[in-house]
Amino acid sequence: MSVSSRPVWAHSLSSTVVLMAPFDLLASLAMDVYLPAVPVMPEALGASAATVQLTLSLYLLMLGLGQLVFGPLSDRIGRRPVLLAGGSLFVLASLALALVTTGTAFLAWRVVQALGASAALVATFATVRDVYADLPESATIYGLFSAMLAFVPALGPILGAFVIQAWGWRAVFGLLGLLGVLALGRAGRHWPETRERRCRASRASLRAVLSHGDFWIYTVGFSAAMGAFFVFFSTAPRVLISGAGLSPLAFSVIFGAVASVMIVTTRFTGGALARWGIPGCLVRGAATMMGGACCLAVTTLSWPGAWLGFVLPMGVIAVGIVLMVSVTASGALRAFDETAGLAVACYYAVQSVIVVVVGTAATLGLGGDTPWPLATYAVVMPALAVAGLAASRRVAG
Repeated sequence: MSVSSRPVWAHSLSSTVVLMAPFDLLASLAMDVYLPAVPVMPEALGASAATVQLTLSLYLLMLGLGQLVFGPLSDRIGRRPVLLAGGSLFVLASLALALVTTGTAFLAWRVVQALGASAALVATFATVRDVYADLPESATIYGLFSAMLAFVPALGPILGAFVIQAWGWRAVFGLLGLLGVLALGRAGRHWPETRERRCRASRASLRAVLSHGDFWIYTVGFSAAMGAFFVFFSTAPRVLISGAGLSPLAFSVIFGAVASVMIVTTRFTGGALARWGIPGCLVRGAATMMGGACCLAVTTLSWPGAWLGFVLPMGVIAVGIVLMVSVTASGALRAFDETAGLAVACYYAVQSVIVVVVGTAATLGLGGDTPWPLATYAVVMPALAVAGLAASRRVAG
């Protein structure tokens, strides 16, 4: 997309983040904010524990699959209607979840909630692609969003526990609905349409997106970054609490410190993109991740059981995660000006599959109570992205 053809977007970078971030955060928050209430919900809903557990996995599944529907739809009818419709579905479902009395109804509205969140997410990221494309601001936004999401798995259940203790588990979903209304109200007033008018319909096929070399290089890079954090989140409680003997509070503080490193790093991503470009940031981010992983392997062997030996290398990996995430979306999506919605949907759907499958396999196969899953994942996956980039350059040369 040329500079002259960029859609009009009247918001500053900070205003853009304030406008967009709630949809990203609410989609993630809805996954785990009610975890403290899971043990008491079967009795309240007259449902089995398995049914309530299913609401967690079904939400995650529909969040990913829904984007394959809403991405092309946003290319066809526009970002704004998909965003507003998705946000409205999320609000409606959240309020309904606060009122339902049966497990079947809860499960059904949970699906609707996930679909609403999915539509809002794909419209949000397609808008970022429309407005900023390869500009340095895109690196800042993508990096900041990923850093903020690092807080959600740690703080979401804590927030839920406070709300449940004060007002009961139904109030959690009422709160999600209220926050959704606030985000939707701002979007209705300030979120213009950014899809180019000439794009009457998506002409790209799923095959066209999935056969594009850059799409796979940068989607694997995104999977490397987010998967490393997924593996860290999956192993850290056992490594730091069970293994190193830290208290849950100390663990939460350390988790927050790692997320803080990610947030601070986002302040430099725009400059990094301007200086090194998209491929350069990918390579340097991957190298940083792999360097941190090698340090983790050394400390695991020479300093076993020490929490600093796990946390300090993770801080280095976190810097690499943000550097990679800040450019992977731009790299994967830059060839799809007219069909950014479909490309965004594929980008997140493929990433989720890679992260869940490879990250889970690493955690289960290499010992989830040790640092080895993280050390291995943070070496292998970034290396694959860099190898793909190198192969692409050889072919182009």
